[in-house]
Amino acid sequence: MFTPAEIEYLTTQDLGRLATQQPDGTLQVNPVAFTYNPSIPSLDITGAGLAASRKYRNAAANHRAAFVVDDRPSLDPMRVRFLEVRGRAEVLPAAFEPDGHLDGAVIRIHPERIISFGIDDPDKPPMETRSNNRDVVRRD
Repeated sequence: MFTPAEIEYLTTQDLGRLATQQPDGTLQVNPVAFTYNPSIPSLDITGAGLAASRKYRNAAANHRAAFVVDDRPSLDPMRVRFLEVRGRAEVLPAAFEPDGHLDGAVIRIHPERIISFGIDDPDKPPMETRSNNRDVVRRD
């Protein structure tokens, strides 16, 4: 599913952007905390008061989400990296014991489409880099 370089990238990042669809069809994008869950494999979104949030209700209503992690590890020479994951969103109201501002809720993204850029070959200039686009075969 994820390449070794993509897994390394995901485990060194802790902030990304989650896109969900609201009931009126418009999109909502929020910065969120996440972790890579290698046992599923999935991306697990957490946050303060997550279960009460619009993004959680959106994911519960239509079970779809997109997620992006990106950065610029160097400005000279210019290097750009990103990983986009589109897929099925599973809402888990009590995935872990509440801890401080975290209520224990998780939005778990099961990848169906992965698009990465600048991750598998980080030394290649952006204008010479091709994205790695692929569909993921579901295991459930």
